[in-house]
Amino acid sequence: MFETKITKMFGVKYPIVQGGLMWIANSQLTSAVANAGGMGFMTALSFPDPDALREEIRKCKKMTDKPFGINLTFLPTLRQPDYPGYIQACIDEGIKFIETAGRSPEPYMDQIKSAGIRVIHKCTTVRHAVKAEKIGCDAVSIDGFEAAGHPGEEDVTSLILVPLTRDAVSIPVIASGGFADGRGLVAALALGAEGMNMGTRFVATKEAPVHEKIKQALVDHGETDTRLIMRSLRNTERALKNPVVDKVLEIESRGNTKIEDIAPYVSGDRGKKMLESGDTDSGVLSAGQCMGMIRDIPSCGQLLERIINEAEAVVREKFGKITAGR
Repeated sequence: MFETKITKMFGVKYPIVQGGLMWIANSQLTSAVANAGGMGFMTALSFPDPDALREEIRKCKKMTDKPFGINLTFLPTLRQPDYPGYIQACIDEGIKFIETAGRSPEPYMDQIKSAGIRVIHKCTTVRHAVKAEKIGCDAVSIDGFEAAGHPGEEDVTSLILVPLTRDAVSIPVIASGGFADGRGLVAALALGAEGMNMGTRFVATKEAPVHEKIKQALVDHGETDTRLIMRSLRNTERALKNPVVDKVLEIESRGNTKIEDIAPYVSGDRGKKMLESGDTDSGVLSAGQCMGMIRDIPSCGQLLERIINEAEAVVREKFGKITAGR
């Protein structure tokens, strides 16, 4: 019932995408999503170098014979990662799909496209989606304001952003931000998307490689339990409200904030340790407003089966009664 341009592009059963999740989207989670019929992306920068990514790709291939891709986020950092090396690892290992995020992938498009790899760029505005199509991206994943992580600076929700993006580009659109169940899938398709992306919802699954207390925190908290940090730096991140997030906001409220002022609180290493220890008060945990719809911790297989069943039920109930004419 839910065959779309995205299922055909990826060669997957369902139009459900698990995007990059720093420290979380490894072979364990990504293969589970793939085996359940969705499309998973492992996060390249979770691994210290291209060789480590290469080994994780090989590990994932042993766990699934289904398609999966690699997320590559281009970040402004003092020590730039070996992006060409990560891309070459993908090429050497036969990866067919790369999800790019952060800055424009344009400087790396020749290397990626010359290998026949399709590019799905993650955007937060319509103009960025238009640019992505112009430079040769094959699809865009558009992040609404509800999303975890970095939802951009324009605060436009998925309800508005998805159809506007659909109207502005001819390449397939994946809806991201606020999606966690079958109702969301039907809504995404109705808004013009060819599939939906879930991040926070996949963290609360059995296969996600994080401490159980992290998963339970997503179940226990609701849609109003997130805060926006780093707005003063125009690098906004939506995160679970906790003492560390409160401290970052307090520092930002003083004005003239520099990244050095908050770096000890938002560092990746600190976040990684939090995911491992389960101490949700010890770091910044990216989380979307869809937490309000997360009520359990299923396996990826159970989750995707439930979503499709819910979506089919919605279609039958709401659209099965529509008849021609009046």
